[in-house]
Amino acid sequence: MSATNSSEPPAPTVAVRWARWFTDGWITTRRNLIKIKRVPDVLVFTTLQPIMFVLLFTYIYAGVIDIPGSSYKEFIMAGIFAQTVVFGSTFSGSAMAQDLRDGIIDRFRTLPMSPSAVLIGRTNGDLLINAISMVVMMATGLIVGWRVRSSFLEGAAAVALLLLFAYALSWMMAYLGMLVRSPEVINNVSFLVLFPLTFISNAFVPSATLPTPLRVFAELNPVSALVQAARQLFGNVPPGSPVSDVWTQQHPIATVLIGIVIVLSIFVPLSVNRFKNISSR
Repeated sequence: MSATNSSEPPAPTVAVRWARWFTDGWITTRRNLIKIKRVPDVLVFTTLQPIMFVLLFTYIYAGVIDIPGSSYKEFIMAGIFAQTVVFGSTFSGSAMAQDLRDGIIDRFRTLPMSPSAVLIGRTNGDLLINAISMVVMMATGLIVGWRVRSSFLEGAAAVALLLLFAYALSWMMAYLGMLVRSPEVINNVSFLVLFPLTFISNAFVPSATLPTPLRVFAELNPVSALVQAARQLFGNVPPGSPVSDVWTQQHPIATVLIGIVIVLSIFVPLSVNRFKNISSR
């Protein structure tokens, strides 16, 4: 009996799988960038909102909130940065829910692509939006009198930390977007969760000035750690300002980095598995 040759192609190597994963991720990222270009309202809102917040807080509240040893303009900028990128991370959740409702995910099912490519493209799109927001906010802040008092590398590290924190949140929001399948629901849920996290923090006023229950919440709030880390790296911590004994406030940069790793470790696999389950239906 003569041996028959197998008609099955050889399994792709690890290098080939990684190359396909990278290519698929880039293609879906480009899709989201083209989508932003075709719907410029998103880019306009992304540009105008940071300007509005910077002008609102620096000119309206600067005269009524006193920061000993510093100006309110320098104190507030890290809080505005954190608030903007945190809320900017919600685009992934609403976009995933919208794609599910419109049947876009069903079209992706027919393509020979990595299951994580859609999620990578979506979260990368959020990262770009947040990066644009950071550029606009920093330029506006410099115009109104905010300054980076540290070195260039420390300032760049602050920007990177803010964007990485928002990127990790984008994966969480993408997972929630695949659970609820409604852009309206994910927008309402994210607002109810993120609004108190950003305002009951040290972003806009020193946490020491808050009533005791709110102060305790603010000191343990991850957004407070992000804001404090950004202030340290930008060199905008008021001289002689009291720092809470809570570990997260004593070591804000380490706290944020640990939080980023934990969130990505949990929600990247959860999101990929959820997408696989949806695509297999």
